[in-house]
Amino acid sequence: MDEMVFGRRYRVTEKIGSGGMAEVYQAVDEVLGRTVAVKVLHPRYASDPGFVARFRQEAQAAANLSHPTIVNIYDWGRDDDTYFIVMEYVRGTDLKQIIEQRGAIAPMKAAEYASQVCAALSVAHGYDIIHRDIKPHNIVLTPDGTVKVMDFGIARAGNSTMTQTGSVLGTAHYVSPEQAQGRALGPASDLYSLGVTLYEMVTGRVPFDADTPVAVALKQVNEEPVPPREIDPEIPVALERVIMRALQKDPSARYASAEEMRADLRRVLGGGAVDAPPAAMAAGAADATSVMPAVGAATGSRVRPIPEKRNPWPWILGALAVLLVGLGIAWAMGAFDTTERVVVPDLIGMTLEEASEELASVELTVGPIQERYSDEYEAGQIIDHSPEAGMEVPIGSEVVLTISLGVEELEVPDLIGMTESDAIRLVRDSGFEIDIQREFNSDVPDGQVFSQSPEAGTMALPEDLITIVVSRGTQLVRVPDVVNQTRDQATSTLQSAGFRVNATEEFHDSVPAGRVISQSPEGGVSIDAGSTVTIRVSRGQDTVRVPDVIELSEAQARRDIEAAGLRVSVNYQVSPEDDVVLTQNPVPGATARRGDTVTIWVGRAPAENNGG
Repeated sequence: MDEMVFGRRYRVTEKIGSGGMAEVYQAVDEVLGRTVAVKVLHPRYASDPGFVARFRQEAQAAANLSHPTIVNIYDWGRDDDTYFIVMEYVRGTDLKQIIEQRGAIAPMKAAEYASQVCAALSVAHGYDIIHRDIKPHNIVLTPDGTVKVMDFGIARAGNSTMTQTGSVLGTAHYVSPEQAQGRALGPASDLYSLGVTLYEMVTGRVPFDADTPVAVALKQVNEEPVPPREIDPEIPVALERVIMRALQKDPSARYASAEEMRADLRRVLGGGAVDAPPAAMAAGAADATSVMPAVGAATGSRVRPIPEKRNPWPWILGALAVLLVGLGIAWAMGAFDTTERVVVPDLIGMTLEEASEELASVELTVGPIQERYSDEYEAGQIIDHSPEAGMEVPIGSEVVLTISLGVEELEVPDLIGMTESDAIRLVRDSGFEIDIQREFNSDVPDGQVFSQSPEAGTMALPEDLITIVVSRGTQLVRVPDVVNQTRDQATSTLQSAGFRVNATEEFHDSVPAGRVISQSPEGGVSIDAGSTVTIRVSRGQDTVRVPDVIELSEAQARRDIEAAGLRVSVNYQVSPEDDVVLTQNPVPGATARRGDTVTIWVGRAPAENNGG
């Protein structure tokens, strides 16, 4: 493969896949030293604004998602006319390959995998992002059993207009009825696709199949699936109910959220009961419109009723009742009231003092005063009154006033320790807007909130912005190789990479003084950002000055030489100067390496000759 580098840092090592829109490569991030996957848009689509927009949309949508079950997006960009996205490299096998190679998956395993997909969808739906292409091909099982949901290539934010493009995006075997019909999609559309995927996992086949994609899509819209237990009776009843509820044609009859479906799947895994499918599954015949036969139609004859004499009194009493009701209404409306009346003025927006003066000017009085919060009127202003402006009332009547308390402040919820999706849901349910930031934090699990502003318990206005900081987990950074650098150079290099430095010094025979002998951890290893790297710095050769031991006794010479860090070798020679050092090598004052040997010659008196 010709060498390819994207964004001046992602060097391709091999091609690992190909899709309808893009090629996927394994590459090395030469800045961070990690393996990544790079998705590259096919050249034939790069000139199509619609495809380019959709490709860029994948990066923008998925880059906001951070969850252990979602493939992370690290970067995206453009090299000349080539568009690319850099994402987490996932080692594993997609569920489609597993089903094709091994057949149906054990029901409880399938339920666990689907539960993990629900967790991913819950996060995405919290950002108003619909995946649009949930299928076994886009669900990867890693060696440790973790599910990873990938390929947001045709995902879109909920307020996007890209859904009406004249074509239905997705894969016919897994699209929801509303997607097949080109109608608006919501979270329930992804849950339908997950229902199809779960159906295939436990039965080994899709619920609807045909010779052409169009024929499959028509079945998605018009036909009911064969219940999974008719294919395999070993499938638990509770799991079948989850699948059949997810496969309802009407989105409102499916699960209301991915979290709700996940809760039922957890009940299945725990051996508990789940909510039964909506009644619509079994109500088709009972709800169908039927035509009742006409009474007497079979006789072919008509029976004429005998006229009976009518009593006139009910008619007379009814007329009197109508007359009395009419008179009562007229009385209530003041038709017979001769009291002088005035028109109620418009008091909206006035203060209580202003309203009181205005009412007094037309001989009306202030009645009971009520209060309520208002986003439109400042505290103390009239926001409503009864009777309303323009109505005629008797002089002296009371007018009930409702006064604004101003905008109602809300208590900021405590979000620390929550998962990102739970925090999003709580903030929005509490009436606030949310801003999400992400930072590496080795002390807090990935995807968990560890900071918020304003703090929990403080009061804020509706729609105020609540900022949360979500952990990205531990940041791994490659340790630079600083061996043979000077101490200052090594320290600067390591600190620039985000590490703390611990330096020790020691003598070394071959490494010049001031340069790094070794480091721990070694260069090229990836460790937590902020960790400490220890460097051993050379003090050069360990040399000492040879002491002068000439004319000293052997014992004193030994002590002096060994105290200087040197070893002693003794030779004896005949001399009248008994037990005295006659000479030494190296000579006094010479430089020697610590541990070198100093040889001394010690005199020995000649032995007396008694045999002469």
